[in-house]
Amino acid sequence: MDNVFFSNIKKNFGFGCMRLPMNGEQVNYEETCKMVDAFMENGFNYFDTAHGYIGGKSETAIRECLVKRYNREEFILTDKLTDNFFTKEEDIVPFFESQLKACGTEYFDFYLMHAQNKEYFEKFKKCRAYETAFLLKDSGKIRHVGISFHDKAEVLDQILTEYPQIEVVQIQFNYIDYEDAGIEGRKCYEVCEKHGKPVIIMEPVKGGSLINLPEKAQKIFDDLNRGSNARYAILFTAGFKNVMMVLSGMSNMAQMEDNISFMKDHQPLDETELDAIKKVCEIFKEQELIPCTACRYCVDGCPKSIAIPDLFADMNAKKAYQDWNSNWYYMIHTQNRGKASDCIKCGKCEKICPQHLHIIQLLEDTAKIFEK
Repeated sequence: MDNVFFSNIKKNFGFGCMRLPMNGEQVNYEETCKMVDAFMENGFNYFDTAHGYIGGKSETAIRECLVKRYNREEFILTDKLTDNFFTKEEDIVPFFESQLKACGTEYFDFYLMHAQNKEYFEKFKKCRAYETAFLLKDSGKIRHVGISFHDKAEVLDQILTEYPQIEVVQIQFNYIDYEDAGIEGRKCYEVCEKHGKPVIIMEPVKGGSLINLPEKAQKIFDDLNRGSNARYAILFTAGFKNVMMVLSGMSNMAQMEDNISFMKDHQPLDETELDAIKKVCEIFKEQELIPCTACRYCVDGCPKSIAIPDLFADMNAKKAYQDWNSNWYYMIHTQNRGKASDCIKCGKCEKICPQHLHIIQLLEDTAKIFEK
């Protein structure tokens, strides 16, 4: 997308810093530095983080691996205001200042109202979060104010109507969610077009679900032999004219190198490739896989410490491959953690889930499969 307003963005491919390489519980700074260097050396400069990513460690990794090692004008940095880090208007500016400090910067290029849905939007309005962000923009501590969004298109239309000052919208958008009735990827994209807002794409590979494909779907791409599964997924999203940025949550150098190889001078997918994607979508629908992106928002607040995304990954593997590995990993994922049957149906996970999954029922289904 050509947009003079955001001309300091070099290319439309961004480094999502939600799934960085890890050494146990700590971010692997050495590997992250190598990935940052490869990203920058190939002409990319957009980085996306949030305070809750990797339990607060994403922002500090940004500071150590990017901010301290490059001149500030060389890169674009996006951070976010997340619901569970403020309860009233007076909390917002101190929290924002703590984010600047954590990242080691004096300003953010983009600051997004995070994970907006109907419920969160009401809280953000009540606490004057949008008005506070616009004031921070006036002071120079934010260059552009936007939102990241997880809800139906009609809610997005309401937000953009009430706050026309919003400059960019980050939406979940990929070839599986394009016509999904829960995510409404296409409809949300069209709302952004209607309001003239550039789009930032998150979850183009749906948390890895479009990388590790069912065998039948994998054969379709293998027969074409035109690159990695990530290539098909990311180029699908990059081909839309109103897309300003496509984020990829790369967690190792191999993923970084692969993504750079097709995004450095990318071309749109052709009709043969788009037809292959349609066939893959049909296979996904047939298998009824759980559309979890492993954002892990549900995990922190679970009173039974259930690793919900891991158990859903086990369930999907069971459906897709019918192998013994999924049973083994279910055992691993429930060691010293809650089992699916331990769910007390408190509903905290469903309230925070960006995919609007019926997690309680899905956990019951998972328990029936793995806890016979």
